[in-house]
Amino acid sequence: MSQTVDRALSILPLLAQGPADLGQVAERLGVHKSTALRLLRTLHEHGLVYRQEDQRYRLGARLFALAQEAVENLDVREIAHSHLVALNDRCGHTVHLAVYEEQEVLYIDKVESRYPVRMYSRIGKPVAITVAAVAKLLLADLTEPERRVIAEKLDYPMYTSRSTPNAAAFLKELAVVREQGWATDLGGHEESINCIGAPIRGADGRVVAAMSVSAPNVVVTAEELLTLLPLVRRTAETISREYSGTTQPKKA
Repeated sequence: MSQTVDRALSILPLLAQGPADLGQVAERLGVHKSTALRLLRTLHEHGLVYRQEDQRYRLGARLFALAQEAVENLDVREIAHSHLVALNDRCGHTVHLAVYEEQEVLYIDKVESRYPVRMYSRIGKPVAITVAAVAKLLLADLTEPERRVIAEKLDYPMYTSRSTPNAAAFLKELAVVREQGWATDLGGHEESINCIGAPIRGADGRVVAAMSVSAPNVVVTAEELLTLLPLVRRTAETISREYSGTTQPKKA
């Protein structure tokens, strides 16, 4: 990267901390004020910085517009798909990707199990929101008031004896999922199907999607499926880093 571009880009994180005057910018960059002014003028012309009436500079509205546009055009399915396939190659079980849209949790991608006994589901189909692992992950990320409003509006069909029976139980489970960072559906929708899931997060840390691995009891027991949780979580973290543009894994 050229020195000029490097210096110009170094101004943006400085201004993200708050407005700064020409002298502060020059000092941070280690350059003469005339050089800093030239860089600031260029950024100003492109709408990336804005000069206030007090002659201090702040981030420009164009920068926020570009960031919002970039986020809106990110396709989490496109980013995640190869990682879902790789996970399926390793474990052999059905892998799903889901998002929360307009009060529903929808599957947006699926990689089929290699085993003859498979889980019936399809892309675009809403999931059983009160029991599915992906639904718990997506709803657990909402604020407590939002979770409560949604929980009180839902019906609670007893698909099996392990289904979530009511709003109070659902809210309690969402709180646990929010705290631990992963979720399960162990026979809550179908007695013979177990599922484990992990969240995919954007640059702001919010959950943008959820992924899961599902398998019938005749292939693996619930206990055996749970041993895959570290692998599922690592896959979700890898997708999260790629989606958010963070190249390095977070430190423990």
